[in-house]
Amino acid sequence: MVNASMTSPALREKPPPSDARRPRDASQTNTPIRVVIADDRALVRQGLVAMLGDEQGIEVLPVGGDVTTIGGQVAAARPDVLVLDLALSSRSAITLIARLHAHAPATRIVVLAGERDPAFAERALAAGAVGFVEKTAAQRDLPAAIRCTGRGERFISAGVAASIEVTRRSFEEDRLTTREVEVLRLLAAGRSNQRIAHELVVALDTVKKHVTHVLGKLGAANRTEAVARARQLGLIP
Repeated sequence: MVNASMTSPALREKPPPSDARRPRDASQTNTPIRVVIADDRALVRQGLVAMLGDEQGIEVLPVGGDVTTIGGQVAAARPDVLVLDLALSSRSAITLIARLHAHAPATRIVVLAGERDPAFAERALAAGAVGFVEKTAAQRDLPAAIRCTGRGERFISAGVAASIEVTRRSFEEDRLTTREVEVLRLLAAGRSNQRIAHELVVALDTVKKHVTHVLGKLGAANRTEAVARARQLGLIP
């Protein structure tokens, strides 16, 4: 879980250690941070390139494209940072982040998003992103995010970090019951509602109610999201 309780303009922290290939730390080599920008709209990409053009220590590579074709370009160019401009807080966006991170673990992913959605931000970070920037704060925060992630740190725009903290506190005030945690563990193990009812010796309708409560308290749309969120919060292994 990201600790978003800091009072600085934006949250910066060292990400957890990973067994993936260790990313290059441009700050230790006195070379520019090499950046690729992915956006479905050419005009937006051009605007981001222009915005970053005068930033010292940042080099925007002459590649880039829409989010559906960027994987191959990232694999070929091997940038230090990928700025991923996402228009929607969708499940497909999380899948894209996870796939890019798996294929190019040495490239840090900074998500540029138009919505202040703390649940989406946390899912993006859990999927492999190390930066999350609100578009309304891009001019101020995007260069800082690139520099922070280029040093191996994590960066979250202040408004998003504050929203994450509010969500965390709200969750702590509405904790899962012991029985709901039991149901959650069985969901994580892939059990069906019928199987859970059998193992806990309760009625099927009771299990359905527990599952509904678990999804609601975790802010999840489905079982998969609930399990991922619970693991991120440390509720289950």
